[in-house]
Amino acid sequence: MRWVPGDGWVLLAPAKGVAHGGVWRTPDGTVVKRLVPGDERPGRYGYWRRQAEVASSGVLEWTKGLRAPRAVKVETDPDGITLWTEGVVPGPVSVDEAAAALGRFGLNRVEPANWFARRILRDRLDDDAAHGGWAGCATADVLPADVRRLCGELWTRRTDVLRELDRLPHQLVHGDIHPPNLLRRDGDDLIAVDFDQFGIGPLGFDLGYLLQSTRAPIAELVAAYQAGSSEAWSAADVRRGAVLTAAITLVARAAWALTQPDPGEHLERLVAQTPIVDEAVRHASYKAE
Repeated sequence: MRWVPGDGWVLLAPAKGVAHGGVWRTPDGTVVKRLVPGDERPGRYGYWRRQAEVASSGVLEWTKGLRAPRAVKVETDPDGITLWTEGVVPGPVSVDEAAAALGRFGLNRVEPANWFARRILRDRLDDDAAHGGWAGCATADVLPADVRRLCGELWTRRTDVLRELDRLPHQLVHGDIHPPNLLRRDGDDLIAVDFDQFGIGPLGFDLGYLLQSTRAPIAELVAAYQAGSSEAWSAADVRRGAVLTAAITLVARAAWALTQPDPGEHLERLVAQTPIVDEAVRHASYKAE
């Protein structure tokens, strides 16, 4: 029998992407997320079973900085997986609170499982290369000339960027930090959702994703991150990881958006964050020479 939502369930988020089959709230307040089959490679960023693994392991119900809502049950059927988690009432989260929570999250020590994502940016760049790279950004008249030039340089130096990220300390990462995934504060920590790319990544990775969703100065975010982590790492390294991650992601998303009927906000974000892309190119250029 084909899986269908229960009676009285309220749709919170429609299906999107490859493995996301929708999110609902049940009459008793439980949140249900449906996962549909996709990439079966456990280490890849798009591994479709990862959120079920996170819920079943319980690993993110005790971590500091970020925590996942308590898992109620995980049900598998021939068509996919259904996750049941406790409902969480959203509340305000400032960007400084988010950055500080990410700093604390990086301090957690967890033995990596085989289903942890390990090479999110490298996998995404490999996928982009298989589809022609970021050539659209180099010729898009809707982008300023300096932005087009920086996009081309960043693509050319992408291996140097990855090498720089590999040199940084590696730690737990949420993998897809942006405000809608940060539900509310819980003491000094934040309740977060959508750990579909959770795993191990370079220092500053999550901060780089957060950077794309705010106009807050990067120096402010790094300072908050340092406060949350009790300055466990150098501010220069945190900033380098965030800048390199943000730049790769900003340009990659813009390149994808240019292939869509409505590019949406990705081009605007790229233009607004041009200094971040320029800084990333300078990091890669300096190390490559």
